[in-house]
Amino acid sequence: QVQLVESGGGLVQAGGSLRLSCAASGRTLSTYLVGWFRQAPGKEREFVGYISGSGASTYYVDSVKGRFTISRDNAKNTVYLQMNSLKPEDTAAYYCAARLNYAAIQARDYDFWGQGTQVTVSS
Repeated sequence: QVQLVESGGGLVQAGGSLRLSCAASGRTLSTYLVGWFRQAPGKEREFVGYISGSGASTYYVDSVKGRFTISRDNAKNTVYLQMNSLKPEDTAAYYCAARLNYAAIQARDYDFWGQGTQVTVSS
């Protein structure tokens, strides 16, 4: 079992930045691919991006490419989501999730989830 805890959310003005953290316990996170998802009120959970276990590979949804960066520090068992140039449409609860082996962009393919952290971007 992997327990994931997100932190770093908050209220920020459009154009601002936030860095979310996803801290893991229970297992070594380096063996897991970690994805970030977000969910706005009344909408389905949306894939944001993922990072491979080694950190060598990342992938992002088009709407965040060039603005968001996922990184990881396996020594700290933590994955980060750096969000720059934030827009009001980025407002959502952000979740990290983990799975073994192959990359995936569907929420149903992830086995372990954090509780989420709220990001609100004001215009």
